[in-house]
Amino acid sequence: MALLVLKFGGTSVADIDRIRHAARHVKREVDAGHKVAVVVSAMAGTTDQLITWTKEASGSPDRVEYDAIVSTGEQVTAGLLAMVLQEMNVSARSWLGWQIPIKTNSAHCSARITNVDTAALEEYFKTGSAAIVAGFQGVGSDDRVTTLGRGGSDTSAVAISAALKARRCDIYTDVDGVYTTDPRIVSKAQKLTRISYEEMLEMASLGAKVLQTRSVELAMVHGVRLQVRSSFDDPEADQGDGNMDRPGTLVCDEEEIVEQQVVSGIAYSKDEAKVTLTRVADRPGIAAAIFGPLAQSDINVDMIVQNVSGDGRYTDLTFTVPMHDLERALAVLESCKKEITYEKLSGTSDVVKVSAIGIGMRSHAGVAAKMFQELAEKGINILAITTSEIKVSILIDSAYAELAIRTLHTAYGLDEV
Repeated sequence: MALLVLKFGGTSVADIDRIRHAARHVKREVDAGHKVAVVVSAMAGTTDQLITWTKEASGSPDRVEYDAIVSTGEQVTAGLLAMVLQEMNVSARSWLGWQIPIKTNSAHCSARITNVDTAALEEYFKTGSAAIVAGFQGVGSDDRVTTLGRGGSDTSAVAISAALKARRCDIYTDVDGVYTTDPRIVSKAQKLTRISYEEMLEMASLGAKVLQTRSVELAMVHGVRLQVRSSFDDPEADQGDGNMDRPGTLVCDEEEIVEQQVVSGIAYSKDEAKVTLTRVADRPGIAAAIFGPLAQSDINVDMIVQNVSGDGRYTDLTFTVPMHDLERALAVLESCKKEITYEKLSGTSDVVKVSAIGIGMRSHAGVAAKMFQELAEKGINILAITTSEIKVSILIDSAYAELAIRTLHTAYGLDEV
């Protein structure tokens, strides 16, 4: 017998039929003799509707009341799933964030979890089998309901797994695992059996939508083994938790991965915009004059390329910002033109960031060189480059995105992992 945490996303509980299907996954594990904590998201579309209502009610919604409203979607799902399980003769009850409690700071709309008190859950497991927990929510130091921000239900599931010392946290979603790249672009994309925390973290932050970055960070810190599974699989086809290597993808420590690929996956992000400043005076403090105001405006800068003129007097600077911040970034830099003294300011969102990721890069040279050579042969120009210990990212024109992804997927031997 083990204690497992199962998390179901919005598409997995989109209506009553899908909630019943999710319930059969839960029942399978309970019938196998396990105690199960289930973390649920709001039914697909519910949170968007709740947010719309808050905006209709107020032009500037109070953040405390906003959290009280948008957290109700998960509460509905938790209650419905508990009811369905009871109809299946599974001992189950719903739990809200404050009932556990999941304690957070009081940063409403983007709260951080500070502690998960598991005493009440552990007492419940002495008599019950399935605890259905409303994800995305907690209780702040002001004793008001808080929400955890984007991907909050994944974060809830990992935090509860760590606190309960669960054997594993299964993330049920609308895909059956983590692939080497987007199968919609590369038909030969392969599903990975295992992937390291570090690789998954890079893939999540660089465009892969399977897991939320914050939840992977939390899992890595606490050593929570995550398994990505499809909620649409047949629950009866699996006989319970006897086999740790399920049909999905296990996110774990790299020591559990016997054969490590040099490159494990190709990720891409279309949420990028390029900003260019030309003929900027090359003098001490100029970088601070440019990037300081952007930081003060909470605009995140990623890739940076600097080209200094032959006489050393001027420099051209190119960098990337999130696409939704492009207009704001241009406005900030326009307001600082006298301090920066640039000649021309331009921006475009017609770019894509493509990244090769793999823990095998630590011990293999030439990964970046291979990328540059392969893309050059396809006539793809690289606008900017960033690297880390386990990734190489490039910025290219969006028109070449799919060609670049297919080229690199083949070049690194991922068509047949």
